[in-house]
Amino acid sequence: MAAGSTIYKAQLSIADMDRNYYETHEITIAQHPSETDQRLMIRLAAFALNASERMVITKGIGGEDEPELWEKDYSGDVTLWIDLGQMDEKRLRKACGRAEQVIVYTYNIKSATAWWKQYGSTFARFKNLRVIHLYADGIEALCERSMRLQCNISDGELTLHSDRGDVTILQDVWQ
Repeated sequence: MAAGSTIYKAQLSIADMDRNYYETHEITIAQHPSETDQRLMIRLAAFALNASERMVITKGIGGEDEPELWEKDYSGDVTLWIDLGQMDEKRLRKACGRAEQVIVYTYNIKSATAWWKQYGSTFARFKNLRVIHLYADGIEALCERSMRLQCNISDGELTLHSDRGDVTILQDVWQ
């Protein structure tokens, strides 16, 4: 954890009808001083969308050689590498070489669209890459130091419920 990080605790009760996955996860997540509440909540949403018994939230912004989240098999090989935002080609090439599957979730439509227009055709060569834009307006309103979130996933749509309200997250698959 980076110095000055803020620690958050989240209980995610996930009901994923698309994958028939129903589980509750107790998560401790460190928010880097430069990380916004929106980005922290997008990390939790990415976890919910890909949750498994081996999914791990890593150091995040502070981790140079790690993604935001990953899943490793029992031999230590990376089966799923998940990053947020707009990755540069070098990092993306490294991720695609190390992992069976790579997912990049974008969440700021203006910067993500510009990034995709510039690099999308270059990224098409990576066959194990998926790029998904998340429309998650208002997700930062759910952020608090201790969270209990009910996560319902159906037809690719994630709805987060908490005492602070509900937010629906839509996915737009770009690759």
